[in-house]
Formats: sequence, structure tokens, C-alpha cells
Amino acid sequence: MTKYKEYFMKMISENKEIFDSFAKLHLDYSLNQDGLQEKYNVEGEKIMEIVHEYEDRLCKNTENGIYNKFSGGLSEKFQGLVRAHFPLIDHVGLIIEKSEMNDSTELFSLKRIDLT
Repeated sequence: MTKYKEYFMKMISENKEIFDSFAKLHLDYSLNQDGLQEKYNVEGEKIMEIVHEYEDRLCKNTENGIYNKFSGGLSEKFQGLVRAHFPLIDHVGLIIEKSEMNDSTELFSLKRIDLT
């Protein structure tokens, strides 16, 4: 098994409860994004912290060694695996603003909040 897959599996197994809970929320969110955006942002922020922690652990070993040029690719593969399991993970942090135009037509814009 490749290193990034190994770290992904380790991340999921060591944080099983929170990822199981998020998987259910992710499924619900995929069906109803408007009503769950705020809850998805809160829970997703916790998930993103865990993902970044494990991504840092994974890449830490390669950044300091002779394989430092592969660190970026390793990070992309790890993030790709996260996106494969949670396709809407990039929606964490979205703020949806709705405004009315001409009686019944609604126009909305999406903004990304800074999670750092």
C-alpha cells in the first residue's frame, strides 16, 4: 500500500467516530445544501483540521529529505483521496448570500471564508 493511502486509512481509523458522523452529514448535505450549510461548515472545519494534520505528518518526512521535490505531489494525492471519499469537502466554509431580484427570482453568490 502506498504511503499516502496508508496515512489516509490511519486518519480514518484513528478518528472513526468523527468521520462516521461527518460521512452521514456529508450525505445529508449532498441532498439538501441550503438547509445544512452552517452545520456542514462547523463540522467540516473539524474534519479539515484533522486532514491537514495528517497531510502535514505525511509530507513532513519528505520535505526534509532528499525526496523533497515529491512532497507537493504526495500532498495532492492525499487530498485527491480525501475528495474521492468526500466529494463536497471543498464546500466547507462556503457562505451563501441570497438576495431578491424582481419579485420572485433569487440570485445568490458564494464566498469562501478563511479557516486559518
